[in-house]
Amino acid sequence: MLYSDEKDYIMRMIKEVARVLFSLMLGKKYVQVELEDENKYEVSGKKLGDYKAMVDRGEVNEAENLLLDEIDYDSNEEVAAALLFYQYVSQKGQEFLKQHNYSEEEVLEGMQQLARNAGYGEACDILEQVES
Repeated sequence: MLYSDEKDYIMRMIKEVARVLFSLMLGKKYVQVELEDENKYEVSGKKLGDYKAMVDRGEVNEAENLLLDEIDYDSNEEVAAALLFYQYVSQKGQEFLKQHNYSEEEVLEGMQQLARNAGYGEACDILEQVES
């Protein structure tokens, strides 16, 4: 697999994991625009926008650690906020992520771990089998 093919594969998987998980959690078809209202989403009282601001400052690992330390995996709203966080991080681009010691692979791994912790691990396993 060529490097660009691998990158495209990772981005497709990130989008597909997000689409499937949002559909499962919210019981309706995933529409990205509909979910971008960040004021609606928070983790333990901290707004999604606060985590995004940390990412913008290059504090990607710190934001992820804080989010994962605080999340209630039984709350679909908080899991959705975390998925939106990972989606936002994935859109920052490979160069930005590399500069801040993060990668697209870590985004995908984080989303998959989030899904497993929230009880949606089987969906990720099925996606991985289909993509292989």
